[in-house]
Amino acid sequence: GPDCAQPYSMSLLNVSAMSFGALSPNAVRALNRGAEMGGFAHDTGEGSISPYHLENNGDLIWEVGSGYFGTRTDEGLFDPDQFADQSSRDQVKCVSLKLSQGAKPGIGGVLPAAKVNAEIARTRGVPEGEKCVSPAAHTAFSTPTELIEFIARMRELSGGKPAGFKLCVGSRIDVLAICKAIRDVGTAPDFIIVDGSEGGTGAAPLEFEDHMGTPLTDGLLTVHNALVGTGLRDRIRIGASGKVAAGNDIVKRLAQGADYTNSARAMMMAVGCIQAQICHTGLCPVGVTTQDPKRQRALHVGDKSERVKNYQEATVDQAVKIMASMGVSDPQQLRPEFLQRNIARNEHRSYAELYEWLKPGELLAQAPESWAQDWARADSGTFQRA
Repeated sequence: GPDCAQPYSMSLLNVSAMSFGALSPNAVRALNRGAEMGGFAHDTGEGSISPYHLENNGDLIWEVGSGYFGTRTDEGLFDPDQFADQSSRDQVKCVSLKLSQGAKPGIGGVLPAAKVNAEIARTRGVPEGEKCVSPAAHTAFSTPTELIEFIARMRELSGGKPAGFKLCVGSRIDVLAICKAIRDVGTAPDFIIVDGSEGGTGAAPLEFEDHMGTPLTDGLLTVHNALVGTGLRDRIRIGASGKVAAGNDIVKRLAQGADYTNSARAMMMAVGCIQAQICHTGLCPVGVTTQDPKRQRALHVGDKSERVKNYQEATVDQAVKIMASMGVSDPQQLRPEFLQRNIARNEHRSYAELYEWLKPGELLAQAPESWAQDWARADSGTFQRA
């Protein structure tokens, strides 16, 4: 965006947010080394920047959640001095604020006490051997206006690096309230990552994982149209995460309004995940989600980092080939009419026909009837309450 002093060129596919603590040291090493080899970005997740993120010099997106791990006071509040120190690292290319996560919108992350060893406690700034729970809400801000001001502060403290936020859309009214706040404050996030409810995690109640949050398609269309309708789309990049795995997933999300994509699940499989679904126990048999030094040895960093690099390279290559076969020479040329959906046995429609697409500034001039009520209810001074 125009207020960013240190722009970053983002790949079409990057490593999505996964924290050290949830992942083993070797998994973090392999992901970051793969990112460095392939020239794409590695999101740290909300568990702070560990020594293992720094060993191989891969580009980092530093995610800060409601627990402010790695930048927190003893009382658990945001510490600007720590943030400035951490974000000033050359390896940190962007700073990202986590509002919510697709697999568990409405609640914070949990790291079981058994996994909080001395190293994780030191990295996060929390007590050793105690369950590490992120609060459901942030303490550094409480309104859309304060959110935008806080993101601007993050950008300033980082020396002008791109700053943005991640959310799983829960309410179109809240998205519109954030858009109004951006216009009121006069500065915008450099990016917004839309996380779909399809996103996975080893640390969420099944009811939340299966039934809460907006699917990625609907979330993307909501955020993209809200930014277009308020005249902000050209200032803000949109990332998409939530079950992105193959080249066609990348193309689909770009056609739906995203500028780039992030993948977590497929990247975990690249480093050896077999979906044993015992992440929380520390007994991962392939060394991906364990803090047991003996079990970690099952993950060979040199081999798995090559697999991460090769997976990302091949997937982006497939996406580019798909776009080329559609007559597209630049991802920005993708349009909703290129994406088709079968709606009956003998009938299909394009996304241009199936969904409403706002025109630039349309909400500011005259909100269409389908958006008018939510636009009127959106308030930059408050998030929606039931």
